[in-house]
Amino acid sequence: MARRTLIVIGLVLATVAGLGLAWETRRVLVSVVVAAFFAVALNPLVDRVQRQFVRRRAAATLVVFVASFVALAALGVLIVVPLVDELARFANRAPDLLREAQAGRGPVGELLERFHLRRYAEAHADQLRHYGGELGRSTIGLVRGTVQGVAGALTVVVLAYLMIVQGPRITAGTLALAGGDRAERLRRVGRESARTITGYLSGNLLISLICGLATFVVLALTGVPFAAVIALLVAIADLIPLVGATLGAVVAGGAGFLHSPTAGVVVLVFFVVYQQMENHLLQPVVMSRAVHLNPLTVLVSVLLAAEVGGLLGALLAIPLAGIVQILLREFLYANRRAGALPAAAGPTDRAPGGRPDQPPSSLPSDGGTTGGGHLGRRQAE
Repeated sequence: MARRTLIVIGLVLATVAGLGLAWETRRVLVSVVVAAFFAVALNPLVDRVQRQFVRRRAAATLVVFVASFVALAALGVLIVVPLVDELARFANRAPDLLREAQAGRGPVGELLERFHLRRYAEAHADQLRHYGGELGRSTIGLVRGTVQGVAGALTVVVLAYLMIVQGPRITAGTLALAGGDRAERLRRVGRESARTITGYLSGNLLISLICGLATFVVLALTGVPFAAVIALLVAIADLIPLVGATLGAVVAGGAGFLHSPTAGVVVLVFFVVYQQMENHLLQPVVMSRAVHLNPLTVLVSVLLAAEVGGLLGALLAIPLAGIVQILLREFLYANRRAGALPAAAGPTDRAPGGRPDQPPSSLPSDGGTTGGGHLGRRQAE
């Protein structure tokens, strides 16, 4: 009894120590998880390059990473150049917008007058200047956060590179230790998990691209200024499952109403229609082909992961739920099926001929050890 108590206490202490260690190293663990997702997503492309072009895995991985960075840089140029132009236009128009707002004219001034915000700003001018000073003093914190973000991104890239290069060796060693049917099951789990992660990431990026392009077209047609910047923000927000398009609609709708009430109504109608199309057409297609999760499981997973891990948790919730589903199907359900199988046929289940698959009409006639031999001896007696 005392030994069992000590074992239980030891297990509890080990669990608490493990959770405390995970909490203290949560930033490193988050970087490892994000790098693992990117490594799994890029691994099929690396395998293809290694088979067809470059034999060394390290060189093939480097080629894929360089090509990915070039593609991202080209996309960044396509986005940043219009963004810089829009920001320059905004900087040139900022003094006129400010004078119009102070005089109660223009779209911004009319909005301030409609919601009585200009009177509030005039009555609390000292507090607003104080908040502006506090915002200016927080520049150091912003710079520090930017540096940490860049360092974290570089860490993720290096980890993903090493995971792809060393992945086959680690996988082969793990499967060799498992051996037999267990190795085959682990190989199947890894293959299905990789397919789930790759499908989710590529599908989510595709949906965000569609949302951003459609938003840019609508904003450009309605004449809303800074359409490229707003469409980029909407595309980034749409990466968040289920609620991303709604968050983007708030930004785009606000910009539309600042331009004109007609443009605001058109933008809101577009997002209502697009949200229905994304939830009932695009997202179900992606989820059914990638993670095979029903909508309720998707929603609960996103809400729980967002509560625990914030934005990163919401982004990783659906593939993690798909991996959990794969593990349950491979281990829990497989064990249940194995336990439900009938036992092997015993002596009482054998056919009269001495073998389970031997029909009675094929009884041996040599009077040997079969049931027919015993019957012949009884009749002779």
